[in-house]
Amino acid sequence: MPELPEVETVVRGLRPALEGKRLTRVELRRPDLRFPFPEGFADRLTGRTVTEVVRRAKYILIRLDNRETWLAHLGMSGRFTVIPGATASSGQAGHNSGWALAEKHDHVLVEAADGGRVIYNDTRRFGFMDLIAPDGEAASPHLRALGPEPLSAEFSPDYLAGALRGKRTPIKAALLDQRVVAGIGNIYACEALWRAGISPRRSAHTVAGGRAARLVGAVRDVLAEAIEAGGSSLRDYVQTDGELGYFQHRWAVYDRAGEACAKCVEAGIEDCRIARIVQSGRSTFYCSRQQR
Repeated sequence: MPELPEVETVVRGLRPALEGKRLTRVELRRPDLRFPFPEGFADRLTGRTVTEVVRRAKYILIRLDNRETWLAHLGMSGRFTVIPGATASSGQAGHNSGWALAEKHDHVLVEAADGGRVIYNDTRRFGFMDLIAPDGEAASPHLRALGPEPLSAEFSPDYLAGALRGKRTPIKAALLDQRVVAGIGNIYACEALWRAGISPRRSAHTVAGGRAARLVGAVRDVLAEAIEAGGSSLRDYVQTDGELGYFQHRWAVYDRAGEACAKCVEAGIEDCRIARIVQSGRSTFYCSRQQR
């Protein structure tokens, strides 16, 4: 599932295509994704002007001039493709030659007044879309329980220590709890814990003081670096221009079971290998020598 850096990369790709643009045509190629589309979804978007495209956790929020919000979640395999206006009207092959040539899993097709197009494709259909009523984001069931953004000032060592106080779950599980901090998924939790030198097995309530400070710094750093790299392309994820992300080439522990840990190599430890365990049904990768 795309995590915060991948969704942020998609948002940055959608902004120039949608912000300030009037939506002149919206077509649904099926009645549902993971859930049915809201009643009148296409008609309610058509004619509206997009005022802002932002990210909240792993959600894409496309705010409209009538103060409604078009919410999208990519699920496992959802992806947006942007075709700029000049290209969309050029009559080139593929998507550019018209709606009739939409691919099998192109489920939502949007055209703006400048001729630009945004296409949502989702092979597995685990993604979904919704329309939030004017000024209703804070009360939305998708958004109301989310914790702070990990790149915001609110996500501080003091906040994290307080949020973890009394939690007896492993710290890895706590990082994946969207009520504690929004948007962190499996890949970046593993990477941040390795950078911070904290075992994924450690009880969350013991992460305070210096540990909390190291972890907050590691989370910020790994997410910022992943965003700069366009995210991690794993299975279906691509950017809005079709390019792959490349942060997967910089993973230190994720999906590297049996390989040497870079910190151990630097320290001259020769018999160290990255381990894989399963926590809450998800693979966790870590170095038992470096992470305590």
